[in-house]
Amino acid sequence: MFNLPNTLSLSRIVAVPILLYLAWVNRPRLFLFLLACSLMTDVLDGFFARKMKKETGLGAKLDSWGDFAVFMSLPLCAWWLWPDLIHQETPFIVAVIASYAIPILFGFLKYRRLTSYHTWGAKVSGTLITISVFLLLAARIISPFRIAAFVLALSAIEEISITMILTNWHPNVPSLWHAVQISRHQHGESQIPPR
Repeated sequence: MFNLPNTLSLSRIVAVPILLYLAWVNRPRLFLFLLACSLMTDVLDGFFARKMKKETGLGAKLDSWGDFAVFMSLPLCAWWLWPDLIHQETPFIVAVIASYAIPILFGFLKYRRLTSYHTWGAKVSGTLITISVFLLLAARIISPFRIAAFVLALSAIEEISITMILTNWHPNVPSLWHAVQISRHQHGESQIPPR
């Protein structure tokens, strides 16, 4: 359970109360520094999991929970630190929150757990959101955030579609195409007559 990739994922969860505190006491530089470190662990945990051959169901769940915790706390933190910016970008922030929350809710309703698909689309949109949020908060560069919000919405639609297609829960499903293949395999097995 306690290996480097899982510890990196867990560190994101532990960072959330500290991020909230730093935002509450109006420490934007420390907040941005810890946020950057936290976001870096999201890149490193997957890298080390693959490199060390430690890709597990628990690791996928910790990674998903870490991502969810950080990105769900960000709007409140940003509101405390930069309320004018958050007010200006409210429609896009709502789209980002919905794009994270709705696929998770849909997965919980069907599987009673996080989906933990880690699709290619989620990886691309996660990278774009990570960079664009940092640019938005640190330098007020807005356009990349708006583009990333759109890409994230497309990724959310893909994840919802995967949940609709798969009968049983599967972590680490790279794309909708892969979900279709898994579903065909599941249905093919269920149609084999018993001996």
